[in-house]
Amino acid sequence: MKKLSFLKPIFNFIAIGLLITTLSRIFLFFLFKDRVEQTPEYWYIFPIGLRMDLILLCYLSFLPALLITFLPNKWLQFTNRFLVIYSFLFLFLILFVELASPDFVKQYDTRPNKIFLDYLIYPKEVVGMLLKSYLISIIVTFLILGAALYFAFKKGKKYFHTSASEYKLKLLIFPLVAFLLFFGARSSLTSKRPINASNAVFSTDQLTNCLGLNSFYTVAFAAYSIKNEGNTKMYGKMDEAEAIARVKKYMMADKNDFKDPEIPFLHLQQPDSANAKPYNLVIFLQESLGAEYVGILGGKPLTPEFDKLSKEGLLFTNLYCTGTRSVRGIEAVVTGFLPSPSESVVKLGNSQQGFFTLADALKQKGYDTSFIYGGMANFDNMASFFNGNGFSNIIDQTEFESDGNKYAFKGTWGYSDEDLVTKANSYFKSKGDKPFFSLMFSTSNHEPFEYPEGRIKTYDKKAATVNNAMKYADFSIGKFFEMAKKEAYFKNTIFIVIADHNTRTYGKNLVPINKFHIPALIMGPGVPKGVSYSKLASQIDIPPTLLGYLGLPFETPMVGRNLTKLKPEVKGRSIMQFNDINAFRVENQVVIMQPNLKPLQFKIKNDTTLVPVKLNEDLAKDALAHVITAGNLYKENEYKLRKK
Repeated sequence: MKKLSFLKPIFNFIAIGLLITTLSRIFLFFLFKDRVEQTPEYWYIFPIGLRMDLILLCYLSFLPALLITFLPNKWLQFTNRFLVIYSFLFLFLILFVELASPDFVKQYDTRPNKIFLDYLIYPKEVVGMLLKSYLISIIVTFLILGAALYFAFKKGKKYFHTSASEYKLKLLIFPLVAFLLFFGARSSLTSKRPINASNAVFSTDQLTNCLGLNSFYTVAFAAYSIKNEGNTKMYGKMDEAEAIARVKKYMMADKNDFKDPEIPFLHLQQPDSANAKPYNLVIFLQESLGAEYVGILGGKPLTPEFDKLSKEGLLFTNLYCTGTRSVRGIEAVVTGFLPSPSESVVKLGNSQQGFFTLADALKQKGYDTSFIYGGMANFDNMASFFNGNGFSNIIDQTEFESDGNKYAFKGTWGYSDEDLVTKANSYFKSKGDKPFFSLMFSTSNHEPFEYPEGRIKTYDKKAATVNNAMKYADFSIGKFFEMAKKEAYFKNTIFIVIADHNTRTYGKNLVPINKFHIPALIMGPGVPKGVSYSKLASQIDIPPTLLGYLGLPFETPMVGRNLTKLKPEVKGRSIMQFNDINAFRVENQVVIMQPNLKPLQFKIKNDTTLVPVKLNEDLAKDALAHVITAGNLYKENEYKLRKK
């Protein structure tokens, strides 16, 4: 064995890496034990995990193996220095993401992924949130990382220095070493494709499946996948013409309504009724206001103001968001674009100009268009997207600050919802007779749940909780309408209060459908009062529904449906994107598509109980068509208006 001692750095690297990932997996198992044990054969996470860990560590061991084998002994000092730095760099990163995993999994019901990378881009807001909500976790993480660094300085030479050895021996041994590393990295000699994350799927519980992975792999794969934004091949292939036809059959437009073969879904949408003077439109997008927090939807009694306002408008009781991030909600509500496995179009490069939005359509009709937000508009690339796609005025934290100290409260994510509605009301008053469209976006019901004191009767004893933040957000909704009703613009404005998504999205099903249920309330002239819309609907149906109320005809490429004109016999539909899993639901049937796997179909007894049923191949093709279409529209720049 002494003759093989030159391979010690590789053995130690793999052994320490396995120790980190295995201990982390065991910790995560006990942390989520009650949930994981509901899955039959849940213990698969450990052999699957070992396999996935070896794949990662064998890949990372190729370069050290090459250097150890082919660099001559006279370069031994350089080789050893490189081995120490290389080994501890990757072991440190593996340790870091595993330490970050428990809190991330608690929040997002999966291991660190592209969201983890997104947060690294905005250190100011994210660090503030982490210090206020996860201080103990941060302290523990830094203590462990500090101990790891100390170990690196003290023991690096002992564990990761190779020794001088006969060159011929190293060359003779190398084919065996290369074969073992190749076999470990591929984890198969018969499969045509390398093993990937889909091979860790053995249950219908997303969280349990992800425990069979390791967090360095999921983050690295997310970074690698950025170059494939818009790629829908992971779900299957379909001819573009067939995909378009299948999507069109779910639309309300007649074949004669489509206006331009170069923009396949561009069609004319007529108003519900013609108005001599077009109505204003205000979208009040609520951060994380899931239906479970809304009293009138059967949730917690946290929204007395919203519940009271529901008697003055059209309440959607069976509406589902398209995703789990704010940018996905913005995408659906402002553009009506189909959700896809790639990032939201708010953040994609090819959609930063010339991409359809309500603001673009209304600006062409002479509307003043604005985005009003208490935080920094550059977060999640919102400012860039809005600037390039029809929003003339962006009012964010910097403008609040230029007003002086007249606002109630500034927290980690910016000025409070109360300040937002005060600012917005003043702005709308200033528009006079000019029609306006505005997107207001709240911040207060976002972790670490900060809001001014004395505004609400708290639901929880501890102040900074999601329930109390929801009550404050509701208080601010009430305050906004209390102010707006006193102004002239109120009688000529269509308002909608709608959530972007829920708070935490988690559950034992592949797609936790109950966590996609959100509220929406439309108020204004021509809107029925005290009426509930109970048919299943998607967030992408909201923008065409809003346009119908404004009193003007619009050309639009949106595939969503004007819900107020939907015939009773037409089945309700919703589309949900959960990480890289897509759910296409028609009434109580849902097709769930996972990357590189055959679609599954379930009958929905209720939002938390899904019963496996035989796959309806035609419905599965419809589901695939919607994802394929989203990718094609983005890649071909076909989601736009005609140039004037």
